[in-house]
Amino acid sequence: MKFATWNVNSLTVRLPQVLDWLAANPVDVLALQELKLTDDKFPHAAFQAAGYESVCFGQKTYNGVALISRAPAQDIVRNIPGFSDDMARVISASFPLATSAADGAPSSVRIVGAYFPNGQEPGSDKFEYKLAWLQGLRAWLRTELVTHPKLILMGDYNITFDDADVWDPEGMRDQIHCTDEERYELGALIALGLADAHRLFPQAPKSYSWWDYRDFGFKRNRGMRIDHILLSQALKPLAKACWIDKTPRKNERPSDHAPVIVELA
Repeated sequence: MKFATWNVNSLTVRLPQVLDWLAANPVDVLALQELKLTDDKFPHAAFQAAGYESVCFGQKTYNGVALISRAPAQDIVRNIPGFSDDMARVISASFPLATSAADGAPSSVRIVGAYFPNGQEPGSDKFEYKLAWLQGLRAWLRTELVTHPKLILMGDYNITFDDADVWDPEGMRDQIHCTDEERYELGALIALGLADAHRLFPQAPKSYSWWDYRDFGFKRNRGMRIDHILLSQALKPLAKACWIDKTPRKNERPSDHAPVIVELA
């Protein structure tokens, strides 16, 4: 089975690109971020015509997340339970796994698709909101992992793990996406028992998932790896591969992010 995440930076603009990508990459679940549209504008019919189900949590102009899937989503939850937030940032649902448990009981995977706050700049109110949001996410996931041991947390994290995720680590040091505070919170998610799927496998140096539109960032590979797929311990042994698909970044009017895909046995 394959699971993917992609910040599309406006689904209204990039719906044809998403449909084309799904036709070429028939994943089981695709988590989308930055829809930038309300739920009543979501193109459910277009995805259904392509053979996919869809659930969304939209917001006008900003934010918005969705799960596009082969099988219908079950037990859908929007945003972080227990954390008050008026931003549409998280959507969670369960999906059947291709295999069943040893005792014959149905097996499912819990998908949490998330658009983490940007944070703007260290010391700002938006940065403090980001840290509080991360702490709220972690507190909820701690209990969610007990209920759903087979869990995937994927999306646009707006955080790098370390210098290897940044094209200019010295120039970006202590800047947004690269601060010690953000990386501490990302490490705290890993400490819950999650694993970075990308680094379970050998990867080429300077593998990034986001490039600035300005200054030919993509052509010069001046990017950052801020889109991540984290696997729970129950799923980690099933991981077969994880990669970043740069192809859509070459499109006309592309998103500034590229899809990240993980394959599970």
